[in-house]
Formats: sequence, C-alpha cells, structure tokens
Amino acid sequence: MTIQNVLWETAVEQDGYVTTLDARDAGVPVVELAKLAHRGKLRRAAHGVYRFDSLPVGRGDHYRLAVLWTGNRNTVLSHDTALDLLGLCDINPDDVHITVPKQARIRRAGRPEVVVHHENLDVKDLAWWEGIRCVNEFTAIRQGIDTGVPVHLLREAIGTARSRGRITPADERALATRLDERFVS
Repeated sequence: MTIQNVLWETAVEQDGYVTTLDARDAGVPVVELAKLAHRGKLRRAAHGVYRFDSLPVGRGDHYRLAVLWTGNRNTVLSHDTALDLLGLCDINPDDVHITVPKQARIRRAGRPEVVVHHENLDVKDLAWWEGIRCVNEFTAIRQGIDTGVPVHLLREAIGTARSRGRITPADERALATRLDERFVS
C-alpha cells in the first residue's frame, strides 16, 4: 500500500483533509506530506493540514479545516457556529467558533475567520455535526449566554431545542435562569 493510499483512507473520513498528526499516527513520515504536495497530489490548506483536492468539497469543508487547523484532536465546533449548524436559531456568524481544552496552546499562525475559545468540555457536552465533533444543544446555548449572543436568538434557541426534545424541562429552566442572571450581574 502506498503512502498516498494510507493517507487517502483518513482523508475520505475528514472531508479530504489529512494532518501531520494523521500521518504520524499512520506511521508516515511528515516530510512525505510536503513531497506529495510538491508533486501535486496534495494541497497545503493550512499549517499542518493538507487536502486531497480530488475529493469533493462538501458543506462542512471550512468547518473541518478550522477544527483540524488547531492541531488538537479535542477541538470542537462551538458557540455561535454550533447554534447555527444545529439549527437552533436564526444566527449568522461571520466566523467559525471552535473550542479547545483550557490547557491547549495553539502554536500556529492565527486564522482570521476562526475564533478560538478555551474550555474543558465533558463527553456529555458533545455531539456530532456532519461527522465533525460539535457541542450539543445545551452547551451551545450556555456558551451563547456566556458570550453575549442577543437574547431573542437565545430564547429562540431554547424553544427550538426544547420542542425537538434535545433539552429537558429542567435544562430549559436552568438556561432561562442563566440568561436572566446575565442581566443582573
């Protein structure tokens, strides 16, 4: 099996992307990614992230790139982005919001369209969106409350999550209380 074939298997699962971490995990020397890029088999998409352009670009392409760009396997889509992707309210974020663990240090040049948040999330806080790790509905709304998303959007999000059965009545009350307390502080 060729190096390209080994990386291809990972790329198929990641919207066409492979990272230096993926190469290391597969036992492929990282320098081989640069060689494949030089030969036109891969394209360098960001620091440590490459793409097989022969795989089609999907709806989640730029979200996947934002998550992989950090170089941290615990990165998830979050905040305004999660509210939008989970269809909770009529929010239209300009940036892709991601969350990494508090102790994570991103040693790569910044991406202007990506907002990085630091928070230690539990497995119960997580879900999936189109094969990409994302916070769940409760956590997305909580994060929106904490970061100042407009109240009407948060009320819409709470109502939508509740009507879909994605949060419990107790969750709904807790989020509504947290939202009310935002104005008391």
